Amino acid sequence: MIALLAPGQGAQSPGMLAPWLALRGAQQRIAVWSEIIGLDLQRLGTTAAAEEIKDTAVTQPLVVALSLLVAEELARRVDLPTEAPVAGHSVGELTAAAVAGVLTAEDAVALAAVRGQEMARACALAPTGMSAVLGGDPDDVMAVLAELGLAAANYNGAGQIVVAGALDALATLAAHKPARTRVLPLPVAGAFHTGFMAPAEQALVQYATQLTVKNPARPLLSNADGEVVGDGAEMLHRLVAQVTRPVRWDSCMATLGAMAVTATVELAPAGTLSGLVKRDLKGTVTLALKTPEDLDKVAGLIRDQLATARRATVHSGADLSGTLV
Repeated sequence: MIALLAPGQGAQSPGMLAPWLALRGAQQRIAVWSEIIGLDLQRLGTTAAAEEIKDTAVTQPLVVALSLLVAEELARRVDLPTEAPVAGHSVGELTAAAVAGVLTAEDAVALAAVRGQEMARACALAPTGMSAVLGGDPDDVMAVLAELGLAAANYNGAGQIVVAGALDALATLAAHKPARTRVLPLPVAGAFHTGFMAPAEQALVQYATQLTVKNPARPLLSNADGEVVGDGAEMLHRLVAQVTRPVRWDSCMATLGAMAVTATVELAPAGTLSGLVKRDLKGTVTLALKTPEDLDKVAGLIRDQLATARRATVHSGADLSGTLV
């Protein structure tokens, strides 16, 4: 089975939108979304410098817009089975919700823009940030975080935890690292996925009342606990609450493993999630859609997965006729 993954903030790079604008209808779609949110996504995704696009208010709608643009083109080229699950990391979960049919693409981009703006405002209220903690004993790491008043914001799996909190506490963590760990400060504006984002969550609660949702048309995993969510209203609630709660990407990958996912396709701007899958789900085939040329590889990946399933059927004697992978 193949899963579709949507990256989050931090995956962006200058000019990342440029090669995708040659796709049929791409510039028109970007123009529509730009008008909705009041940002020039085409300029931001082609000629803007790294410093400008790392602004939370810009990054979030830009990443979601690119991922959805690629997802729409992929859907035109490949018939991805409805059994194929979809999962997104942090703001990428808005992309995943749109791919699953919970939100329209327009609503997902607009929600990402509001999310980014409100999180940027919340970041300005206190000097906070985030750092990646790599390696070490998880219990030791959590004990140190508790002593310093820091929170685990992203459980990324593969021995990586992103922590968040006050800048002075993060500095202390870097100076007195838990045993056998590396601590890497991250270039973000504040403590995402913690209580510091409560003002943003309150604003999103109000904004979400105007959105219309549908139930997912394919398995949609939640960052809250890695579980498959089948109710659209519940998923919207989770998307809003997510800004103050940890991202359990480790749980999402555990669910993908339990679902017997053998390959993942990561939407642009791709690479980060594919790397985590390679390290955590050993043997899983990963395909990162970094350029339009990568799109045609998905059809080949589906054929390969189907052939593998058929060979397994021959060996096991099981009847998998009609099963899509």
